[in-house]
Amino acid sequence: MTKKVKIGNITIGGGEKIAVQSMTNTKTSDIDATIAQLEALRKAGCDIARCSVPDAASAKALKTIVASTDMPIVADIHFDYRLAIAAADAGAAKIRINPGNIGDESKVEYLAKYLKEREIPIRIGVNGGSLDKKYECMPLAKAMCESALEHVALLEKHGFYDIVISVKSSDVINTIKAYRLLSEKCDYPLHVGVTEAGIYEKGLIKSAIGIGSLLCDGIGDTIRVSLTDDPVKEVYAAKEILKAIGRYDGAYAEVVSCPTCARTCIDVQGIATKVEEYARTLDKSVKIAVMGCVVNGIGESKGCDVGVAGGKDKSVIFRDGKIIATVPNERILDELKRAIDTI
Repeated sequence: MTKKVKIGNITIGGGEKIAVQSMTNTKTSDIDATIAQLEALRKAGCDIARCSVPDAASAKALKTIVASTDMPIVADIHFDYRLAIAAADAGAAKIRINPGNIGDESKVEYLAKYLKEREIPIRIGVNGGSLDKKYECMPLAKAMCESALEHVALLEKHGFYDIVISVKSSDVINTIKAYRLLSEKCDYPLHVGVTEAGIYEKGLIKSAIGIGSLLCDGIGDTIRVSLTDDPVKEVYAAKEILKAIGRYDGAYAEVVSCPTCARTCIDVQGIATKVEEYARTLDKSVKIAVMGCVVNGIGESKGCDVGVAGGKDKSVIFRDGKIIATVPNERILDELKRAIDTI
């Protein structure tokens, strides 16, 4: 069990729910664009959002941005510890740094003291592509783990223990190995993700394997799916990963559908897509099946609350494994929605 760390109004670690994170890709100095993106993330179900603070203008804008939302805002800082101070003063709920690039130890000491007084945690973010040269002789996973622990030791030396850690790589296997090593050596909460995962399809697969494997191991207290895409898609992807492994905290509608075959006489893909869209509007737990044929559609959907099994001209709507209606194929979507609504 990891320690608990409070990030604004969200607590991670110690058995708390797994928090979903994302990061804005607007210019933080563009206040209106950043606020709009944060609101879209909040509506999608994001728990914690991160904003990059690369300059003084971004740090100044952060005060207005933080005041615009009840989501905890994490300031992403590199190189300049003064930007971390400015972000803390602007109301950031957490500071993400790599202590190794903040400067000499006196600056790290000053920052640790400053944030400790204000009860603002630090995420130590180690990335496989930016390790110190002294780790070049080590296997990547071990190098990331050792780098993180070195940074932890530096903060602990100065009395700072409000720490979250990440050890990310674009390589899925090394990411998994690094987190497994780290989880054996410390009890700080772990921010889990595969960095630079790529565009949507590729990034989703890599993230599902990496994040999903670790969560199934019981490793991970907060997650971010890194995609070269709209950040809102990161939130949806994270929630789907949590749902797939039974770790989603809340009611949700799940849609299962068959891959289709020569027996299929209905547009399974089209119907399932529309049912997925409809399912996102529901505030209840329900499992819905869209199956291409009646030969084994109902049997294959065992465990589903409601569904459709397609036929040549007519299809059957079923609930709890029993047929409740036979409907013309052009009425499938309307009748299936009706059946869903009555649950």
